Amino acid sequence: MTKVKVGMDDSSSVEFVERRRAALERYLQRVVSHPLLLQDPDVREFLEREDLPRAVNTQALSGAGFLKMITKASDAVSKMTIKMNESDSWFEDKFQEVEAEEQQLRKLHAVVDSLVNHRKELCGNTAIFAKSMAMLGNSEDNTALSRALSQLAEVEDKMEQLHQEQAASDFFIFAELLADYIRLLGAVRGGFDQRIRAWQRWQEAQSTLQKKREAEAKLLWANKPDKLQQAKEEIGEWEARVTQYERDFDRIGMTVRKEVLRFEKEKAKDFKSQIIRYLEAMLQSQQRLIKFWEAFLPEAKAIA
Repeated sequence: MTKVKVGMDDSSSVEFVERRRAALERYLQRVVSHPLLLQDPDVREFLEREDLPRAVNTQALSGAGFLKMITKASDAVSKMTIKMNESDSWFEDKFQEVEAEEQQLRKLHAVVDSLVNHRKELCGNTAIFAKSMAMLGNSEDNTALSRALSQLAEVEDKMEQLHQEQAASDFFIFAELLADYIRLLGAVRGGFDQRIRAWQRWQEAQSTLQKKREAEAKLLWANKPDKLQQAKEEIGEWEARVTQYERDFDRIGMTVRKEVLRFEKEKAKDFKSQIIRYLEAMLQSQQRLIKFWEAFLPEAKAIA
């Protein structure tokens, strides 16, 4: 997290704060909706504590720090020499579904983001048009036409507010929903990666155990009883590790499967409720728009 200084007199700063507030609210709602996280002591302390400690180490990541982070990540990837041949078709199919869905959501989010920018631009142009109509109405000698132009300016003012509300709906209801699930799908992929890492650790332990057994056989062949006891102890230690790592792999696999199924169920409910909310907001906007023009129509017809 990065510290950001904002001035509340700046409209962009107010919008930034509102975005962060809404994002935090959605995040907390998702956290407390999880049956296990709801009981987590850290979560409960965060929600119930009145005075939270100040954040530390929130400075922006420097260029050198970023390169260092990339280097560490590359080193970690290069160490993963054992490639997993997936034996469970469910995990293979789900991983492909997650990747495909993430790509589609990214494309849709780009389109919706463009729509939000279009609404904002339309809002600004509508405000300019309303101001121009008001000035034209004030300078018009024809009373009926002057009144009609002034009424048109008022309608355009109302439409500007309507466009602002529509842009907010586009962003907070639809665009942020897509952005949240793009990040959540990345977290789901992270769950699959953890399972692969658990499998790799298990396989590496098996490989090490095999080497320990081969070393023991060489000691027996070389008739070195003084080192056999240590070799047997190491074999016993690695046998325990292999057993534990296998259990970890099975446990992580079960957890990932359970959480992915829960995620898909919650995602369907979330998309349904948010899309219905978005459509209802759009319908209300269009109904208000019709009322604006219906109220203005008699003024236009009254122009002599």
